[in-house]
Amino acid sequence: MELKCGIIGLPNVGKSTLFNALTNSNVDALNYPFCTIKPNTSIVTVPDNRLLYLSKLIKSKKIIQSTVTFVDIAGLIKGASKGEGLGNQFLHNISEVDAIIHVIRCFKNKNILSLSFNPIKDVDIINNEIINFDINLLFKLKNNKKHINNKFKYLLDICLNYLKNGKLLNLLKLNIEEIDFLKKLKLLTIKPIIIIANIDENNINNQFFLDEINILSKNYLVLKICIINLNNKQKILPINKNNDLKKIILNSFKLLNLHTFYTVGIKETRSWSILKGTTALIAAKKIHSDIQKGFIRAQVIHYKDFIFYKNQTKAKLFGKMKIEGKKYIIQDGDVINFLFQI
Repeated sequence: MELKCGIIGLPNVGKSTLFNALTNSNVDALNYPFCTIKPNTSIVTVPDNRLLYLSKLIKSKKIIQSTVTFVDIAGLIKGASKGEGLGNQFLHNISEVDAIIHVIRCFKNKNILSLSFNPIKDVDIINNEIINFDINLLFKLKNNKKHINNKFKYLLDICLNYLKNGKLLNLLKLNIEEIDFLKKLKLLTIKPIIIIANIDENNINNQFFLDEINILSKNYLVLKICIINLNNKQKILPINKNNDLKKIILNSFKLLNLHTFYTVGIKETRSWSILKGTTALIAAKKIHSDIQKGFIRAQVIHYKDFIFYKNQTKAKLFGKMKIEGKKYIIQDGDVINFLFQI
């Protein structure tokens, strides 16, 4: 499963600057609203020290890392769900991603154009627009009964009532089947959200903004970072040195409840991202459909045991290799060899 994260927010809060820093890109990050019209997209590898260590141990010729795709979406404004500021187009761009990274501006600068200086108000503006988008979409779906499974008709009414009370659907307690159904409808508020607090280097200790961030942290995962634009060159200042970008990428990867298993060999060592709760049979299909069709069993060694015993043979000798069937639930860090026959 590939994770696609959309970077959103009001105009001139640092979205394109963050995108450039995350992806080593050079898209426009200029000081006027709607500088970004078409969404910019870039694929970034997920930092994974376990993968690198396994590769060195096996002496693989090739390493293939899991990836996250970041999409820089143009700034939204109040009224976007009614078409203001090319809003419908931008909201549609959000519907195509799996998770949302919402950038808020936590500093004042008279040289930077801005629609607001209040982080909580900024979040409310964006939330209201994606809520209204979902309400309109659900009304259309209810009137077009051909595309709705009768099994989930009750869920549309629950969601509409929830949205009308100003709440995001990602706060609803739903089972996996219900969540999957709502995701297929491309609703915006069902998507998981990270808040990125863009703090100016001179205002890291600004109490007003810190208080606002603390309030938001009660309902969201909030990461603080300094994003600046000097002479059209984007930089992220190190609040936590080089860990800031890594933290954003890893948290983005985890937003969709993903974790990692590995396949190792001389030709290549590779990480595979899958949903937590995935069975061995479904994981086998991710590698190749033939492996799933001819599945016999899976030889499983956990990462910690693999590096302790240095190779598969010794791990097996000391009883650390498990033989699992189709229904085995893949665990984070499993190193797996799938046996199959076509």
